[in-house]
Amino acid sequence: MAQTEPTSLPEPLPSRLPLWRGFNLLAKFTLAGSEPFRESDFDLVREWGFNFVRLPMDYRTWTIDGDPLRFDEAALKEIDDAVRFGRERGIHVNLNFHRAPGYCVNPPAEPLDLWRDPEAQELAAAHWRQFAERYRGIPNRELSFDLVNEPAGISAAEYLPAVRAMVEAIRAADPDRLIIADGLQWGNVPVPELAGLGVAQSTRGYAPHRISHYRASWVRGSDRWPVPTWPLDEDGTVWDRELLRRRQIEPWKALEAQGVGVHVGEWGAYQFTPHEVVLAWMHDQLSLWKEAGWGWALWNLTGGFGPLDSGRADVPYEPYCGHQLDRRMLEVLRDE
Repeated sequence: MAQTEPTSLPEPLPSRLPLWRGFNLLAKFTLAGSEPFRESDFDLVREWGFNFVRLPMDYRTWTIDGDPLRFDEAALKEIDDAVRFGRERGIHVNLNFHRAPGYCVNPPAEPLDLWRDPEAQELAAAHWRQFAERYRGIPNRELSFDLVNEPAGISAAEYLPAVRAMVEAIRAADPDRLIIADGLQWGNVPVPELAGLGVAQSTRGYAPHRISHYRASWVRGSDRWPVPTWPLDEDGTVWDRELLRRRQIEPWKALEAQGVGVHVGEWGAYQFTPHEVVLAWMHDQLSLWKEAGWGWALWNLTGGFGPLDSGRADVPYEPYCGHQLDRRMLEVLRDE
């Protein structure tokens, strides 16, 4: 496949993010699965013409012996490598705490509560401060910080103090660093209460879940859902392109009108959703984001949601750079 040069983009601002398009890379997504980031992944992202990677990370992967303030320099250097891989290839790197001190959307629960416990807020701020100090001077066009993945079960009033603590810690070390905050309710609900902090926000593209999470083992009852179609009739609600626009685009356009940049930090459909359904749904999602002027990051590059090694039973894969490539998915992603 011929290499495609990533297009030049305007300088990112908290009020307006570029059309960053790419993938989540999961090398430090969990403590148990932690490994170095693969330079070859960055080569593929660049070769295909994409310009963005989001790195959802577990803070325990760079701490020592369960001590949240003992940082492991060897692990941090692996993150340095990922930042460098992106910079060398014109790929923006977005660092995200998938697990922060005090919160993670996935089990196990954290011993502290980031939203209600000042100690957890201080710890999360300390972790972001060390990254801000470490990467001070790297331009925003090359690097940004996404504070905490998918806060849920809290109000904006509970979210704001934790966000403020992390933002202040970052800016004390690197005043101009571009910062992104996820929306509430697993990234789906915009948070206008954060507008005064000068941070952009990240939304999600998983709606409806009966498309994106059909038969996902971590979603209770999803193995009993009907085989999805697109459009999808979900208990009398017909999900189609226009419903996606009303529910997933318009509330975020209202936030954008308040001077807050928007990016789709995660989206995708799991391996058991029929391939033709996935591609039709993806096309509508991508066309809506293109119309809105938003970038996106697919979950993931390699694995059950991505174009590589997704393990789908209804895809004619082709060998590609040591992987099994779903070329039709890649073509849909590149076309938009």
